[in-house]
Amino acid sequence: MKLVRYGDPGRERPGLIDPAGRLRDLSAHVSDISGKSLLPEYLTAIRRASPGTLPVIKGDVRLGPCVTAVGKIVGVGFNYTDLLDAFGLQPPDELTLFLKATSAICGPNDDLLLPARSENTDWGVELAVVIGRPGHDIAVNDVFDHIAGYCIVNDYSKRTREQSRDHDFAIDSPEWSKTKNSDTFAPLGPWLVTPDEIPNPEALNIWLEVDGRRYQESNTSQMVFGVAEIISTVSAYMSLQTGDVIMTGTPFGTGISHSPQVYLRPGQKVCAFIDGLGEQCQTVRNANADTGVSDSEPPKDLRERDYDWETIYSPSP
Repeated sequence: MKLVRYGDPGRERPGLIDPAGRLRDLSAHVSDISGKSLLPEYLTAIRRASPGTLPVIKGDVRLGPCVTAVGKIVGVGFNYTDLLDAFGLQPPDELTLFLKATSAICGPNDDLLLPARSENTDWGVELAVVIGRPGHDIAVNDVFDHIAGYCIVNDYSKRTREQSRDHDFAIDSPEWSKTKNSDTFAPLGPWLVTPDEIPNPEALNIWLEVDGRRYQESNTSQMVFGVAEIISTVSAYMSLQTGDVIMTGTPFGTGISHSPQVYLRPGQKVCAFIDGLGEQCQTVRNANADTGVSDSEPPKDLRERDYDWETIYSPSP
């Protein structure tokens, strides 16, 4: 299944994409694509719903983040062999992990808002894994029982003026938390695709373009640590809850990796693609000039999310 959330920011409704590519409403079956609706028994119930009986949503409709009420985003660094080879780095012996703020989440085609004092905003297309069944210390062989689905995420970063090319790629760089958490820096979607449609998440073409020029092009087979090893390892450090998002790393081709370095400017268009997961595109805007939003004040759509937490986290029947 290809699950989506559609509608105005903060007021999205659940939906799915039918085999003909039409958007259909799922509100009669689930309240949102979050929490208990991501558990295996709920996904099975949704799958039994006949797409042909669901209302068709017509017209140009905004897609929101494909999953909401995300508890945490966990990122993995230095996980593509093509990136490591380009910088002359040896594959790491263990996962390099970081956390990304959930306030960075936005819709797949929402504008990217350049923060004030950031002249060096960079991109990074990644395969994201959304957790279904929660768990802790999950065995590698059991990981796929805990996955609700996969989606695209663009792990945007704002590089500071003080960052050098070498410093940013240091394993122990202290800059990641400062640079990766601005609002709109984690567009999710367009779809949350369930595992039955992605039998092998480690054989997917992945690419990113800026204004039609391809900067990143790789395959998830180039990951140093595969999906199962990533999820199992992360779950040894922290419990994974329903709706958590795990980013699996980005391949070579981010702006900072080029010589000379290339960064985003207002008016540009960034498009990311992964086989089977669709395409997302953002138009780059200057947050202050175009929206009146300051670095310290999240955009309206990020402030006015009114979730029914009791419904989202209530036990499954």
